[in-house]
Amino acid sequence: MTELLEINPDNIDDRLIARVVKCLQNGGIIIYPTDTVYTLGCDLTHRSAYEKLCKLKDLKPNKANFSIVCYDLSHISDYTLNVSNACFKLMKRCLPGPYTFILNANNTIVKIYGYSKKTIGIRVPDNAIARDIVDALGAPILSASIKIDDQVTEYISDPQEIYELYDGIVDIVIDGGPGGNIASTILDYTGDDPVLIREGKGKFEE
Repeated sequence: MTELLEINPDNIDDRLIARVVKCLQNGGIIIYPTDTVYTLGCDLTHRSAYEKLCKLKDLKPNKANFSIVCYDLSHISDYTLNVSNACFKLMKRCLPGPYTFILNANNTIVKIYGYSKKTIGIRVPDNAIARDIVDALGAPILSASIKIDDQVTEYISDPQEIYELYDGIVDIVIDGGPGGNIASTILDYTGDDPVLIREGKGKFEE
């Protein structure tokens, strides 16, 4: 049975955040709000949770490319390689915000999962619920957006509708209010200059 947790982003109950963190630490899968769309997530350091998330997305664990949601940029060197000063300055300017930065990955992911990853997506969403969960967890959340097969919109913004769709599939759905239906802007900064992969909510020109 999936638990539906209502969390007010303007008055966050630490007890509810603690329940979410305990679920993640036990290998659970959650759905939570970001500054763009509602997102599937699990504890980055929990290998069995990663494999469950891959199964949910119908992806092979050695082929999946998910993003990690961080509280800030203080620990990105734990997961990345060769982040230039120019890249770091751009990330500081854009984050927290609706951007995903694709960076070169180090061997941390291999140590956790046993699968080699050449790149990794870094997100610091401008959403208090998401960042409070990560802060309390003490580790990034491995995340994958929720997509639906719809001609009008790719993403579900109504948390009650998300709950009905994922009841019995995930462990917790967090209702943090209406979500968005435009995903993050993706910038590949594995080279010398940023390359726009997808323009979403964040404006590339800025």
